[in-house]
Amino acid sequence: MSVLTPIAEDLWTNEAEPRLIGGKLDSGKIVFPMPAGDAAAGVEPYPLSRKGTLWSFTRQDFRPKSPYEGPGESQHDFVPYLLGYIEIPGEVIVESLIVDAKLEDLKLGMPMELTIVPFNSQHTTFAFRPERAA
Repeated sequence: MSVLTPIAEDLWTNEAEPRLIGGKLDSGKIVFPMPAGDAAAGVEPYPLSRKGTLWSFTRQDFRPKSPYEGPGESQHDFVPYLLGYIEIPGEVIVESLIVDAKLEDLKLGMPMELTIVPFNSQHTTFAFRPERAA
């Protein structure tokens, strides 16, 4: 079995409970993802909280146009997926896949937590899921 690699470098921390890596601007504003290249000047890496609340959501029922690289070679083998915005209080709102839930299970304001999931046969990506009881 091959080892899956992150879909992009420095998108999340490499620890048992990973955190997305945002950026803190000179103004104090937090952004995600961390800017790259010249845009990163003066921006400090900022690990985001792993938990947030569901701010908005939908289900993607059709294969997005290029440059979509997710599962499904064509509209015929495309599998719908959940997508949402997760508000990380005091930090930022993150657009994310939503996993481990059905559309009818989702409620605005519900607690969500970060998880890392397979993206394709070679890569992993981040997603949020309903928070699990401790």
